[in-house]
Amino acid sequence: MMKVGVIGAGAWGTALAITVARGGASVKLWSYDGEYKTFDNVDMPNNLHVTKDINELHDADTWLVVTPAAFFRETMRKARDTYNGQPIIICTKGAESTTGQFMSEILQTELPECQDYGVLSGPQFAAEVAQGVPTGSTLAGTTKAINAGAEALNKLYLVESSDVIGTEICGVGKNAVALICGYNQVVAQGENDRALIFTRAWNEVVDLGMAAGAQLRTFLGLCGIGDLFLSATSETSRNFSGGMAIARGDAPNGTVEGIFALRGLIKRAQDLGISTPILIEMQKKMEQKL
Repeated sequence: MMKVGVIGAGAWGTALAITVARGGASVKLWSYDGEYKTFDNVDMPNNLHVTKDINELHDADTWLVVTPAAFFRETMRKARDTYNGQPIIICTKGAESTTGQFMSEILQTELPECQDYGVLSGPQFAAEVAQGVPTGSTLAGTTKAINAGAEALNKLYLVESSDVIGTEICGVGKNAVALICGYNQVVAQGENDRALIFTRAWNEVVDLGMAAGAQLRTFLGLCGIGDLFLSATSETSRNFSGGMAIARGDAPNGTVEGIFALRGLIKRAQDLGISTPILIEMQKKMEQKL
């Protein structure tokens, strides 16, 4: 039986742990405080165990890392002494707001001995994944990482890719654009205005991706237009609803990755000399209300 360690027990981490367990693997879900997300009418499989001791993940065949982007670096540092050479699948969509680095770049810095890693990204609402609703994702990485991820995540429809950076930028970009779309849902002058900002913002994300070496086709796949459609059009999306809350002067509910993603994208674009006037303008508007 495959052994899988899942790092991070928020909604997405718990949903993935449940899905992997349903696929037949023995799963250990690490939570820094022993707590985990529960879902209505969803039972925790018997082959899924929650632990506060990250050392229990030492003998796992692969790791899925699902911590929020803001805590990704800290968590990887915490995992250094436990890591045992297994492939790592990054399931966090985000960029570090202070450096503009993506999660794979942070992983290479904090766990340089990890030679096989991949990125999972796509149109995925955690509650639906936990409930077993059909879900597709892009899985990008090395051959060994893709094989390990495909075995662990056999309950998902996966499209394999070698474009790690493009897959990451899609995940970060859709978070930022979904936040912007939620904000504009409240403040835009009309439907035309919303469509204009939405399109220009996504174009800037694609421009950044091209400058970073991504493949254009990646932005048309599940991790790109698929995830963007899901997150930028529905109040179920935490980023979309978070943008709406900001526009109304309310505090967003929970961790809203789009806030950090927007800052990280702008930082990375500046480093690459890419113009992002819409992202910058929208960030300034929202920062004034945060």
